[in-house]
Amino acid sequence: MRQAWRWYGPDDPVTLDHVRQAGASEIVSALHQYAPGEVWPRAAVAQRKAEIENTPAGRVPLKWTIIESIPVPDDIQREGADGAAIDAWIASMEAVAAEGIHTICYNVMPVVDWTRTDLDFPVATGATALRFDYDRFAAFDLHVLKRLGAEADYDEGTRARARKVADGLTQSEAELLTKNISAGLPGATTFSANLDAFRERIASYRGITPDKMRGNVAAFLAKVTPVADRLGVRLTLHPDDPPRAIFGLPRIASTAADYKALFDAVPSPANGICFCVGSLGSRPDNDVVAMAKEFASRIYFAHLRATLIDDNGKSISFTESDHLDGDVNMIAVLRALLAENVRREDAWRIPFRPDHGHRMLDDIEKVRINPGYTGIGRLKGLAELRGVIRALQ
Repeated sequence: MRQAWRWYGPDDPVTLDHVRQAGASEIVSALHQYAPGEVWPRAAVAQRKAEIENTPAGRVPLKWTIIESIPVPDDIQREGADGAAIDAWIASMEAVAAEGIHTICYNVMPVVDWTRTDLDFPVATGATALRFDYDRFAAFDLHVLKRLGAEADYDEGTRARARKVADGLTQSEAELLTKNISAGLPGATTFSANLDAFRERIASYRGITPDKMRGNVAAFLAKVTPVADRLGVRLTLHPDDPPRAIFGLPRIASTAADYKALFDAVPSPANGICFCVGSLGSRPDNDVVAMAKEFASRIYFAHLRATLIDDNGKSISFTESDHLDGDVNMIAVLRALLAENVRREDAWRIPFRPDHGHRMLDDIEKVRINPGYTGIGRLKGLAELRGVIRALQ
């Protein structure tokens, strides 16, 4: 399998030499300076490509092969086949394809991207991990954000526990919880300092049911995939993270049934999945190994990380675990992906990246990190995954 690494650009504290030392040879990156709905200029794509691929003498060459992500604007998710927004998205796709990049990851999580309540949750080794604590999330939603209608989304027991959590929060702890929950937002759409704007954006989805949004995304794909087919581009839809409704917002990429509905609606081979084991695995009713086999031909990119659900899989709360030690059988997932690779030409073998490593060793002391994207934690994960792949091969 093709070993890749997410790199946030020249300001990333994990450098390209660090990527080389980890053993990856492909780069996953994006132009985060452009807001959703803005066109990525080809010149800006070419500049980022040059930063990655102009290899210093004596260094291992790297190649930018995957975009993560071109954001899908609210207008598309709320309203469907909006001409201007889709035209801008297609223009960005054309810009990256013109520079030889043919795999694009994207998501359709409205308002919030990946969401965690804790970015440095202590684990038994002394490292820290990302964590989603449902009671802390409910405390934020009900008592910090004070979202209209939030009470109806939680049962009595959860509301009582959330009230207890909220009563124990100091002002600084409430601000940290807000910052943590906002950390997964794309840089251009972060509203961590403005809860009013956050509430308004959530409210803009009022009345948008999952079926309505699914139809909107299908309409978007119906317009985008013919262009992708012509360009030789494959689109990979990242699962919801967590894979369930939050903030009362519609979620349409959480289960096998969700993906099957989109694949049936838009059967183009360009319509694919980013197979994120950690996202899908944090929902106990997802059979992730079965999904890897069912959707194997649609998998064009894989995020290999692992989660442990509280109470032996009976909870909604979960913590990011070591890459081989989560609730999902990672060995069986890799076996399915390797079997699919045998059926493919080399250019379309499945690339993967280690995702959401622990903060450990001297990364614990560093002030500037991207949460979940420390160098050492991902290095450890990549090494473990690479060993499994070598053994299976």
